Amino acid sequence: MTPDEPDAPTPRLPWPFTGREDEREHVRRSLAAGRPGLVVTGGPGHGKTRLAAEAVRGTDCARITGTPSTRRTPYAAFAPLLPGTLTPHEALARLGGVRQLVVDDAQWLDDASAALVHQLAVHGRTRLLVLVTDALPAPAPVTRLWTGGLLPRLTLAPLPAEDTARLLTAATGRAPDPLTAARLHRIAGGDLRLLGDLLDTLTAEGRLTPVPDTGTWAWRGPLPVTAALRERAAGPLERACPAEREILDRLAFAEPLPLDAGTLDLPVLERLEAAGLIDVDEHDAVRLARPLHGPVLRATAGRLRARRLSRTPDDLALALKAETAALERRIDTDDVTALPTPVGEWLAAEGAFVPAGYTALRARFARLRGDLREAAAWARLHPDDPACRTELTLAAAQSGDPVPAGETTVWCLAARGEPDTALDLIGPGDAYDAVRLGAPERARGLLAPGSVFARHADALAREDGAALDRVAGELAERGFLLFAAEAYAQAVPAHRDPAAARTARTRAAALARRCPGARTPALTGLALGELTARQRQIVTLAAAGLTNRQIAERLTLSVRTVGNHLYSAYTRLGSGDRDALPWLVDLPEVRTA
Repeated sequence: MTPDEPDAPTPRLPWPFTGREDEREHVRRSLAAGRPGLVVTGGPGHGKTRLAAEAVRGTDCARITGTPSTRRTPYAAFAPLLPGTLTPHEALARLGGVRQLVVDDAQWLDDASAALVHQLAVHGRTRLLVLVTDALPAPAPVTRLWTGGLLPRLTLAPLPAEDTARLLTAATGRAPDPLTAARLHRIAGGDLRLLGDLLDTLTAEGRLTPVPDTGTWAWRGPLPVTAALRERAAGPLERACPAEREILDRLAFAEPLPLDAGTLDLPVLERLEAAGLIDVDEHDAVRLARPLHGPVLRATAGRLRARRLSRTPDDLALALKAETAALERRIDTDDVTALPTPVGEWLAAEGAFVPAGYTALRARFARLRGDLREAAAWARLHPDDPACRTELTLAAAQSGDPVPAGETTVWCLAARGEPDTALDLIGPGDAYDAVRLGAPERARGLLAPGSVFARHADALAREDGAALDRVAGELAERGFLLFAAEAYAQAVPAHRDPAAARTARTRAAALARRCPGARTPALTGLALGELTARQRQIVTLAAAGLTNRQIAERLTLSVRTVGNHLYSAYTRLGSGDRDALPWLVDLPEVRTA
């Protein structure tokens, strides 16, 4: 840790608008002149209100909001816009001059207000943006807005894990480590208000600690169950009858292991499943549906009840051994697709002891999948273990991070810009590394015949673009996302057909984005050779995060000229996605003004 590194993240700033850019543009287009508007539905805390505010920012827009307390009062939601008591016809006439209206929490509208919103949609003179929370019954006139075809509907999914990590970074000023980001995303379940409450609690109690030499922060240990978090879980749990509460408590103390549905009362399970409190998988394994409920139930149980229901350490040890064997089988069969590993993840999250052998295996599994940051996070749980140190070094070397001084492994030398020296070290255990580094001849006879890795070496040696594409597709299907991205990148110069080369390049970029932090020789410099000097200059600045206006100011060009150059570059690169640019070019260090 550097001397000026803070001890913990700063207190949470207001949530920035993150990860909903496409949805925002969709809403804006739906509110353009000549359009009727849009209904946006989504779970609690999914960000519907914030999305609407961003979409209508700077426009002339009226707003109303439904509330539970006024649901029985006619026209209560329209009180800010309608004076006194009016007939439906008078109310509709009064609102004739409103060209754009946002209706928030429409599920809580009183019947008269809901009917008036429906009539506004029928008349079509007012563009409507109607926000409805799923899982709560909405008035029939509101649901008929989309079921009756009056307004299109946009279903807002929970914020993805990668955008949640970006949000946490923006809120604290520092990135969470991958294990922490995944844990907070899982507990919040897409509810950004809950995510904010969790972050506030962890920050206030000093639970967020810096990870040395990484600039990230981590949370290890049990969830602090505060009064606010108990209140969030109280409703559905308090409504459970004694028989239902007994099963919920048993499931809470069984975590992270599921219980067999055959050992539980089936009618009670059916009620809990209908209420959305439990999940039952295809193997009849039963778990709590909401990650927050487990800690709350355990915290509110008495000591004797906890003693009766708690799992023994031997149960977890046997389950962890089974997870270890499953991970090893996957690697041995060249399959690293996602595998549920709840026990190891739970032990690591709770700050309990996790054997070094397991953490090294998890690091290797994550590295093979192309998630180098997660690999490093697992390896740091036992930094003094030789196998973990090896994984940490490999993750650093393949992500462009500084590697330990004196390390002379293949990837460390490649990371230092010494590929020839690196290739001289290739042995039987490093054969596929030679293929990834572009020297398939060094792997001849060292890879398992017929394996996808041997076919990769053969296709690269023959400079067969189509064969490299096929190999890349199979690698991706097997979970080797980084290897697949590299194979597609190697296919680009091998293709004789420019269209096929562009397709390979785009696929390489798409897969590379799913490998956060990866910076290997095959992925860098994918496309700059096809661009003009000015296009290379502008694309490089765009890839570094500069806006069109910032680029224009730096290069003394018009914003329109910058946009035209970028459009031409996108066409040549085979991508219209600005976010793909960092993966298509080798980034220099760019300083913003």
